Amino acid sequence: MEKIPSPCISICQMDPVKEVCIGCYRTRKEIAQWPTMNGEAQHQLLGELKQRRAEQTGISARSNARSNARTNTGTNTGSNIGQNGKQSTN
Repeated sequence: MEKIPSPCISICQMDPVKEVCIGCYRTRKEIAQWPTMNGEAQHQLLGELKQRRAEQTGISARSNARSNARTNTGTNTGSNIGQNGKQSTN
């Protein structure tokens, strides 16, 4: 599996109670290990980070839009909204 860019969003501040970055939700150890992790481990950690974010903020983890687009390609989603954002009349 291909390595991916760091999940850092340049809000680098550690929560002193939870001991995770308030920007990316990684621990200091995870931040330090990221460059040496293989792609599979990075993807696994990203899943864990989505869950941490959801638990700490109350915002549910979003699905991966790219995966959904590949899955839904060529399928009818039941929507009548056209590419211009307006409802179609067919």
